[in-house]
Amino acid sequence: MTSTSTTSASDNYGELRAQLATMATEAYRPELAEIDTLPTLDIARLMNGEDATVPTTVAGQLPAIAAAIDDIAARMSRGGRLIYAGAGTAGRMGVLDASECPPTFNTDPAEVVGLIAGGPSAMVKAVEGAEDSKILAAEDLDALALTADDTVIGISASGRTPYAIGAVEHARAKGALSVGLSCNADSALAAAADHGIEVVTGPELLTGSTRLKAGTAQKLVLNMISTITMIRLGKTYGNLMVDVRASNEKLRARSRRIVALATGAEDAEIETALTAADGEVKTAILMILAEIDAPTAESRLTTTKGHLRAALTS
Repeated sequence: MTSTSTTSASDNYGELRAQLATMATEAYRPELAEIDTLPTLDIARLMNGEDATVPTTVAGQLPAIAAAIDDIAARMSRGGRLIYAGAGTAGRMGVLDASECPPTFNTDPAEVVGLIAGGPSAMVKAVEGAEDSKILAAEDLDALALTADDTVIGISASGRTPYAIGAVEHARAKGALSVGLSCNADSALAAAADHGIEVVTGPELLTGSTRLKAGTAQKLVLNMISTITMIRLGKTYGNLMVDVRASNEKLRARSRRIVALATGAEDAEIETALTAADGEVKTAILMILAEIDAPTAESRLTTTKGHLRAALTS
């Protein structure tokens, strides 16, 4: 029994090692074999040079990213949610991006959700084996009661993480939109998704440490997806965050500045409008620019589904 189990485990690890050997993110770079002997400034320059390659690599995937965003925005405009699913660094990137949406765009926390294999505790401490389970991904998504208007983005540097693949497979089975974001070409994750985004960042400075270039690429792409989706949904007016949620003193000051930039109004008029609008920046801007009261402004924004530019011409 023990012998058979040991042989099976050995075979599994052998197969996994063979897979890793084919992945650009896992490639060994002999020219960096003595990096630990270099002066700190030289190592910093090497790392900075590596990081500088990431935006160009992301640029090569812009058509795929844009196509995914258009589909995501269409579904979210019908009430759908954006759900990120990943393990380890990839999962943390998703949770980070999701957590920034409520204060930035005044979204409900349930509108953009980050799932990480192993649950919230995995944000700060690795949960052994969680990333290896497709079933766990399906259970996490079932807890959210997926609909056809939802989007699930599986995130995995390798493109082979079972949790991420399981998430997009389950999403498709439920009729939801699926996106696979990986950092290797021809990945199983991209193949499993409706939209495959493969940002091939190449070998890392430290062999296999995909929190480096791969993590940076994931952060850039997720920033792009959430930000442009929110622009499409009318969460901005030009490049102003008119749906910002003023939850602290800094954001309250930013709210007033945004109203001032959008309207050119004096402080007293801005304060009056924000008070009448219960602090809602978008409503206050519409009140000032259209010279209407708060209830009328709110009614117009409801009619235009929150699009301020359309409300100004309605």
